[in-house]
Amino acid sequence: MADQYEEGIKAALQNRDLAKAAEMAQKYLDKSYNVRVNIGITGESGSGKSTLVNALRGIKNKTEGAAKTGVKETTTERTEYPHPKNNNIRIWDLPGIGTVKFTADKYIKEMEFEKYDFFIIVSNDRFRENDAKLAKEIQKMNKKFYFVRSKIDQNITSEKEEDPNTKEEKVLKEVKNYCTEELKKLDFESPKIFLVSGFRLPLYEFNDLWKTLEEDLPKHQRDVLLLALPNISLDVIEQKKETLASRIKWLTVTSVAGAAVLVPGFSCAVDIQIILGFAVYCVVSLGLTHNLLQKLSDVSGVSLEDLKAEIKSPLAGTEITKDLIIKFLASSATVLGEMAIEEGLRFVPIIGTLVAMSLSGVATYSVLTYILNSLTEDAQQVFKRSVG
Repeated sequence: MADQYEEGIKAALQNRDLAKAAEMAQKYLDKSYNVRVNIGITGESGSGKSTLVNALRGIKNKTEGAAKTGVKETTTERTEYPHPKNNNIRIWDLPGIGTVKFTADKYIKEMEFEKYDFFIIVSNDRFRENDAKLAKEIQKMNKKFYFVRSKIDQNITSEKEEDPNTKEEKVLKEVKNYCTEELKKLDFESPKIFLVSGFRLPLYEFNDLWKTLEEDLPKHQRDVLLLALPNISLDVIEQKKETLASRIKWLTVTSVAGAAVLVPGFSCAVDIQIILGFAVYCVVSLGLTHNLLQKLSDVSGVSLEDLKAEIKSPLAGTEITKDLIIKFLASSATVLGEMAIEEGLRFVPIIGTLVAMSLSGVATYSVLTYILNSLTEDAQQVFKRSVG
């Protein structure tokens, strides 16, 4: 998708048509912001589906907006949950097939399996015949599915209560081998199984699940899902930084086009709106809004005050307004000036000589890069504090 737009922008710049270049850059950004992802979470009754739905959304069980959880099956019909970071991501909590009165193929039709981009099949024990039937039906549709063995933290705790010398690695290996053997009996030769705790996603194998999704999903869906994902590791935060950084060049093109309009103050107004929008997008993607920090506090058990103590950027943990952006730019003028000189010497390759001459473009590129770097550092520190 990006290559098509890059070629169009280069052609427009060669013709000195900045308005056309800006239009194409904005179209690309609009498309990248509006990619839809539908995730189906299914499995037997009581397997931990709803807890996983909540974990993927960064929400603690039994809090506002959380999927209902309990010892009994609480999902009797499919329920759609929007992701709090991105309304275009929908996570569907599907009833366990063992709780409905129709066969696997009818279940597939009733649950509208064709609408989901991929599936996570959850079990808190071993994967059974119903799980295998669902997986095989999904295979027929040429869609991806992943087996998640949930509540692995409970297994480790239980084993250590019996024998305090039990090694965590030993428990994980035994559970993985057991699940693999059971699925082999159900005709899955090399199943992908991930051991997960819905209460502590950074632990165990959720990061491995994400790496697998990275390989399997189309790039545009992968990027959208990545930016909505809870910060499960420092590597994921770094990936978010790279993805956000890739959007800076597109925003810079729109900044340069604004500078070409010969109306006093117009270019400055455009740049402030670009910076404001990007700062908000970064803060949300990196989990640094007040509400997202509160959710992280709920999930991790670390107080909101302790998490906020790790933050240095004035743009994190607060409402970002136009006035705040102006104040931020004024206080960071020296650093940004030095960055602008450096970036002017090695400007974004897509833009070329014509646009590189624009002071507006260089300055905007420098500001956006500075904001992203400082917010990424905050996200890293907050993550370290949240996992203790």
